[in-house]
Amino acid sequence: MPASDLAVLEETAREAGDIARSFWREDPRVWDKGGDDPVSEADFAVDKHLKERLLTERPDYGWVSEETEDDPARLKASRVFIVDPIDGTRSFVAGDKTWAHSLAVAEEGRITAACVFLPLRDKMYLAEEGKGATLNGEPIAANQNTQIEGATVLSPKVNFKPEFWEGTPPTLERHFRPSLAYRLALVAEGRFDAMMTFHPAWEWDIAAGALIAEEAGARVMDRHGSPLTFNSPARQTAGVITAGQSLAEALQRRLKR
Repeated sequence: MPASDLAVLEETAREAGDIARSFWREDPRVWDKGGDDPVSEADFAVDKHLKERLLTERPDYGWVSEETEDDPARLKASRVFIVDPIDGTRSFVAGDKTWAHSLAVAEEGRITAACVFLPLRDKMYLAEEGKGATLNGEPIAANQNTQIEGATVLSPKVNFKPEFWEGTPPTLERHFRPSLAYRLALVAEGRFDAMMTFHPAWEWDIAAGALIAEEAGARVMDRHGSPLTFNSPARQTAGVITAGQSLAEALQRRLKR
């Protein structure tokens, strides 16, 4: 029997972890893509492996990756891989441990299988549409906190500027992690109440984490309150808000229209 998409993602993510570890803290070559956006030779090596391995397993799937030039043919594919070879490259280059491999499958705009793997923290988050989410094989569930004030949120500082909010920004306990995929997974795990980013978000940063959060019981939406869709022409969403149902909706209602 052929392996499921989720099994293929998990196995390939572990292989990616072995490749990335061979570069970590070994002074890999690094380039700036512009706007203080680094990319390393490890990113390219992992991307090459992911593309070859995944498309060998599923040759009829399309491909979306941060480190691969966009191919419009993906728009005609019913299923598409959406991957970030190393989410949190700045952390990786600095020799820190908080970076992840983010792998997902999208079908007709929705994510059906997802894997977020942090090799150096030994954290494997998995989710399959309609089947729940796990961390290292154990089920996880998002918090269902309903109160904005004092809620713990993963967010960059810029999101607290008054220009984003109707009236005074809410009093939230802010935390940060460099990987967007990991931020979504941490909400799914129940470690934090919410995550939010208001600027356009690249699909490869959020595709896998979005399904993991949803399958753990969180609400995932863009900053306008709409569901996220994937494999779009622009490969971006209008930000992301993720939390338990009530809290996510309350945060979104406080934003300026």
